Amino acid sequence: MDSNYTSVFYLDTLPYLHKGRAAALGFFDGIHAGHKKIIKYTVRTAATQGLTSTVLTFVNFNKGGEGLLTSIEEKRAILSSMGVDELLVLDFESVKDMPASVFLSEIIGMKMNARVLISGEDYRFGKGAQGDCVLLREYAEKNGIGVKIFEDQLYGEEKRRLSSTWLREALSRGDVRLYGELCSGTLFSYSGIVVRGKMLGRKLGFPTVNISIPEDKFKVRYGVYASRVILGGRTLYGVTNVGLRPTVEESDTAVAETYLFDTDEDLYGARIKVELLEFIRPEKKFEDLTALSGQVSQDKISAAKFFAQSGTIVGNSEVNV
Repeated sequence: MDSNYTSVFYLDTLPYLHKGRAAALGFFDGIHAGHKKIIKYTVRTAATQGLTSTVLTFVNFNKGGEGLLTSIEEKRAILSSMGVDELLVLDFESVKDMPASVFLSEIIGMKMNARVLISGEDYRFGKGAQGDCVLLREYAEKNGIGVKIFEDQLYGEEKRRLSSTWLREALSRGDVRLYGELCSGTLFSYSGIVVRGKMLGRKLGFPTVNISIPEDKFKVRYGVYASRVILGGRTLYGVTNVGLRPTVEESDTAVAETYLFDTDEDLYGARIKVELLEFIRPEKKFEDLTALSGQVSQDKISAAKFFAQSGTIVGNSEVNV
């Protein structure tokens, strides 16, 4: 397999591999530094033992109903950069009532032919989350399978356990910088097709590119952020408002609306990824469009200062990071 491009499989499309797999077990939402430690070990183990590296995740598992930190495609992109061979996507609804012992024998054993199992110490599986690392070790030893359990990774002066919950807390405050630190440099982002808005930005002198935020994607604190936009092989920089745009419309659908420093070309229909770098201010409703225009001008100055302080050149010149 091409180690630079992770293949995505579902249970009914997963091919049987006689040589077996090194399997990283979990949900891996957010893919923080603790997750990456598990994944890197999985890739190394697979390479040294002649196995296929596989990371397991789920769909239809919206923890707490708050939305996903990383979609399947976003996970695939991160895992591809780490050299993972496969991403196995399980439908949580189809396995949530499966006894832990059956999950191990039928999915981990028969379907995956896993020869090495890797997880964090808080990994749970099976009906009612009854399966744990003790059961995982027992199964591995009984079936001659290798197993590696990673202890919780602690971070910061308070030595807090890295978790997806912590990532969500950070984003709820708008602390996208902390999110990036906890995820070893991977930034929180929204991806989508650029759609046409009301064209008010262009009329007011600050044309924007807009993407709708998927309903199942986690919503950061609504507000304005310094941002980086990936467009094909290009990297552009801008200032993004994430929210409902209360000054210009009554909406219950969140949008990521980005003014780009580096281009004013029409990107309608293009697929972009908007990475959030720094929180500037919360979203607010202005009295009129004149007040909004004045604030946007100030937001552009704030974002430009952030980029200058971080050594990034923005404008109609080549961007150096």
